[in-house]
This record gives sequence, C-alpha cells and structure tokens, in this order.
Amino acid sequence: MTTRINPSILAADFANFERELGRIASADLVHVDIMDNHFVPNLTFGLPMVERLQQVSPIPLDVHLMIDDPERWAPGYAEAGAFSVTFHVEATADPVGLARRLRAIGARAGIALKPGTEVEPYLELLPEFDQVLVMTVEPGFGGQSFRPETMPKLERVADSVRAAGLDVWLQVDGGISLETIGIAAAAGANTFVAGSAVFGADSPAEQIEALRRAASVHPHVHR
Repeated sequence: MTTRINPSILAADFANFERELGRIASADLVHVDIMDNHFVPNLTFGLPMVERLQQVSPIPLDVHLMIDDPERWAPGYAEAGAFSVTFHVEATADPVGLARRLRAIGARAGIALKPGTEVEPYLELLPEFDQVLVMTVEPGFGGQSFRPETMPKLERVADSVRAAGLDVWLQVDGGISLETIGIAAAAGANTFVAGSAVFGADSPAEQIEALRRAASVHPHVHR
C-alpha cells in the first residue's frame, strides 16, 4: 500500500512559505488549509496565496476547502493548478456535480467529512471521488488531539473502497503524529495530514520518513 505524507502548512512559518516548502520537499503533497471564517471559525488564506504557492512548491498542492459555497470557489483552485481539491460535504448540496467539475478541469476531487458527519450517504457515490478525507478533529484549528472515535467511519469507507475495487485515497487530518498514525493506518488510511508533527520537528525530512515507517507497520486488516 502506498503511504502518503502531506504536511499541513497551517503549522508552517507564514512569513517564509517558500523556505518551509523546501523543508518538506521529501513529502508527497503539501496540504493547504483554506478557511473562510464562516464554515469554520478561523481565517487563513485564499486563491491568490494558492496561486503563488503553486509557483514555488516543489511538491503538488493538496487543497482542503473549509469554506461555504464551494461550488462557487472550488473550481478556481483546480484552475490554479492544485493537484487535489477537497471540499466539505456539509457545505454543498451537490457533491457529485462539483467533483465532476473539478475532475473536468484536471484536479483530483475529494470530499471531506467532519467528525459528526455520517459517511453512509456517500458510500455508493465513491466512484465519483478520488479522495475521502475523514476529519479526526473538528476542522478550523491546528494542534488538536486525535479523536479515535472517528476510526469506525474510516473503516467503513476503506471496506467499501476495497469491495468496489476503487482507487480512492483515504485521508485523515487532525492530531496525526508518530503516536497516532498507526491507528489511522490500521483503520484503512493511506494519506496522512500532519502539521505540527512535521513542521515542529528539528528535521522535517526525518520526521516525514519516520511517519511513513510508523504508518507502514500497521497495514489495514479487512474484516
């Protein structure tokens, strides 16, 4: 199983993004958290910043839209060159339609679910998506503690993906560290967002490798 480590620039030094991106060049993608102070009670940055990050990043952008009205805004991020654009199902009435638009532009299309959102309504729609992000914290702020009660939801998605033979990346975001990444990997995750665990390390490159090793020790055991 491929293990992807996507450090979140929410934990980076905002005044030195280009340097910070260089420190994580060995990662698979860089996770870019877009927050609008409406869908979540925090404000980060928007499309102009992402357009600039796209120009200087040594690795592809994994954009996570924690915003209202993604139908209006998400296609712009795909047009800016983001490799993957993930939006929240709680913020859209037509996730399939939006995913198809993102794919048509050329980006991978992902859906994200808050900890309290049930996944069952979306399991039969999995072929329409390239990624499912199971939030392991409430979205809005970095540095929160991992919530293990979200793992049964992840297991249900993983089992559905396997049963249908799909190539859907299963991503987790929130409290991912050397201590928790194995729990998420055992539940089926293969794509891991880590913020402070990477950028807070003396050597982000060594930490990325350590996270990869910790995840690969716990392959998902299907029931």
